[in-house]
Amino acid sequence: MTRHLIDDVPVGWSALGTDLLDGAPDELVTALTRGERYASDHLDVITPDGSPPTRMTVRDGQASGLDWGYVLYDQGIEVISLREEQRGPVVGWATDPRTRFSDHPALWQPTGPVPGRPPSPAPKLATSAVPPAAAPAATTHATLR
Repeated sequence: MTRHLIDDVPVGWSALGTDLLDGAPDELVTALTRGERYASDHLDVITPDGSPPTRMTVRDGQASGLDWGYVLYDQGIEVISLREEQRGPVVGWATDPRTRFSDHPALWQPTGPVPGRPPSPAPKLATSAVPPAAAPAATTHATLR
């Protein structure tokens, strides 16, 4: 992940594509992208003086205009809601990538749980024929005279 997101990119990303999933099982790629494939886009930066662009380092007090920050650790990725906190919870690398995460900044508290809902299990399908329903019992109607 570090190689793809940081080491192999000149400056940064304007969009991450499905190439981030290269090597993942086809079933997972289909579940996450509905089978679509598209490449990541590098950030296209032109400097005023024409010099090669350099990576930006964000420090305290310089995050104006940014909504989210991410820090990669051996155990997972820290997700920081920059509008709410200076730290965030760490999402472990073993987390199912199909997990549905909230994008509400206030839920990403550093001491709270990761605001995610695991994927629903696939429905169990019957593997044998279902017997037909029993016919309704015959009814008799008394005739009134």
